[in-house]
Amino acid sequence: MLSPQRFRDARHTKYDFVDHVLVRCPKCTSIAHVIPAAPATEDEAPSMFAQRRLVCRACGLTRHAAGGLRLFRGTGEAVDPYFGLPLWLQSETRHGWLWAYNPEHLDLIRQFVQAPLRERAPRDTKARKKMTLIARLPTWIKSAKNRAEVLRAIERIQASLAN
Repeated sequence: MLSPQRFRDARHTKYDFVDHVLVRCPKCTSIAHVIPAAPATEDEAPSMFAQRRLVCRACGLTRHAAGGLRLFRGTGEAVDPYFGLPLWLQSETRHGWLWAYNPEHLDLIRQFVQAPLRERAPRDTKARKKMTLIARLPTWIKSAKNRAEVLRAIERIQASLAN
């Protein structure tokens, strides 16, 4: 697969990826999905504060969480914003933990890391989003000298989806 030569920041934030989160099931430790309890209608976008449901297809576990979220801001193993369960898509490196909420989030990070030319998002003084997801990545992920290590971690994470 050819790596893209250029990455342009599309101004995504963490909030763009919390609609569907992959976590480790607390009962059987396989992949579980955190999804909106009620699907959004065509007229409205899904709210990140809407009630969520945890569904494990392996063991049948389901749980409901009230609206509200707490985004992970710490170090160490990352947890989901609704149930506080460990994320499925994460891997530890010698620099720290690399994590993503879902495959789309992981793919965005992969595209950024593998691109030799990275363009920042254009400044928009009217935009509410001041710092994008890419701008908030830890420095060790952004560093070109760690590119190979970060891409190996991303490959390990993607391989966990195939199991």
